[in-house]
Amino acid sequence: MSKMSKKILLLLGGSLFCFCLGTMALAVTSGIGGVASQVKSNLGPIAQLLTAGSYILGMGMGVAAIIKFKAHKDNPTQVQIGQPIALLFIAAALLFIPSVFKTSGGTLFGASGTVAGISGVTKFGATQQSS
Repeated sequence: MSKMSKKILLLLGGSLFCFCLGTMALAVTSGIGGVASQVKSNLGPIAQLLTAGSYILGMGMGVAAIIKFKAHKDNPTQVQIGQPIALLFIAAALLFIPSVFKTSGGTLFGASGTVAGISGVTKFGATQQSS
């Protein structure tokens, strides 16, 4: 094991220890119910972060696929056609993830759950009304 991987493992272990220690301290002061409500209130921003990251990475992979298609056209022996096709499928999957979140969330939690979208966190079954 190299020195760098040992440092990374030590950093991850220390982070996990601090997270667990903070969670235990919060549980002692506010009880398990308080911890559960705090975690529940933080899930909305996490869903927004995943949705935004999915859109951004999907767009980036789409642009990378176009660049790789151009590179393949210029020099087919250096860039195999599988690279841009794989990037294109990854881009499509990343752009489709928020729809999967909404559908699976509606299936699992019904209309009581919320989902993150471009305009923020909304109910699963809610539709946007135009004004």
